Amino acid sequence: VQLQASGGGRVQAGGSLRLSCAASGRTFSSYTMGWFRQAPGKELEFVSGTSGGRTYYSDSVKGRFTISRDNAKNTVYLQMNSLKPEDTAVYYCAARIGGMHYYANAYPYWGQGTLVTVSS
Repeated sequence: VQLQASGGGRVQAGGSLRLSCAASGRTFSSYTMGWFRQAPGKELEFVSGTSGGRTYYSDSVKGRFTISRDNAKNTVYLQMNSLKPEDTAVYYCAARIGGMHYYANAYPYWGQGTLVTVSS
């Protein structure tokens, strides 16, 4: 599967952005989808995921971010509200066959990343 992430940009603290990740292939609905991010000088970290109709969030974004997917459009979204400067990072979408996993190494398919910058 090939993934194309988009929707990043610059926003002030408290603002919102919606990221999109479009996937190729006819079996999109069977994939576990995840969003990860990497801030400058930091390691890649799990942000959110969706698998089998369930959603998962890191503690740092719970209550502010919402993941959703439209299987008819082969697209997964990440709605980010109440953004904080510490949310600044390159955001990546990723896909795997199998259940939910929080580790980046478990995902063989990755999009190219989209930069989110939150200014204070």
